Amino acid sequence: MLITIEGIDGSGKTTLLARLHELLADLDPIVTREPGATWVGDAVRRAIAERMDPITEALLFCADHAAHIDTLIRPALDEGRIVISDRYADSRFAYQPVVLEGVLPDPLDWLRRIHEGWSIRPDRTFLLVLPVDDAISRLDPETKREYFENAGILERVQENYLEIAASDPVRFAIVDALLEEEVVARFVADEIRAFVRSSRRDPRA
Repeated sequence: MLITIEGIDGSGKTTLLARLHELLADLDPIVTREPGATWVGDAVRRAIAERMDPITEALLFCADHAAHIDTLIRPALDEGRIVISDRYADSRFAYQPVVLEGVLPDPLDWLRRIHEGWSIRPDRTFLLVLPVDDAISRLDPETKREYFENAGILERVQENYLEIAASDPVRFAIVDALLEEEVVARFVADEIRAFVRSSRRDPRA
């Protein structure tokens, strides 16, 4: 079973993942992230830091996704494990069209076509949503911000996320990221447990 956590920078994904690891310890989930689960993630971070051209950056994100699936996600799912990923393909579909605007005529369609035939669709996705100003206020002021960590870009990214979620309401659960961290964590953990129980009862799931 593949569970993904999505949301703009500052929405609380990393904090949530750490808490889910504790709350769901009895289920022994594999907690992972994109980019960064493979060595390709280092190339992605370098591309972002050096502001390489948008197509190179997007393709590196896709390469990291492919390596992540091949080396970790698919083997874990084949073993019947629960995988929880901090970011996944939906991050590409939300962020990269903003970066690729004006470079390609239809960035989202281009990205979706690249993923066709090999990417694995998540079973459930939790989208953390909050006002962009609140998200930015949560970013560490001591850490150098990446180029997309600004209000203008993040507003558009969150709009893309919401459009993606609206197009796939069965998979997505929208979570109010302004709620207390523990409230969010327990809600998501309970939802995952319920989904796991339902899937195990239903042989078609």
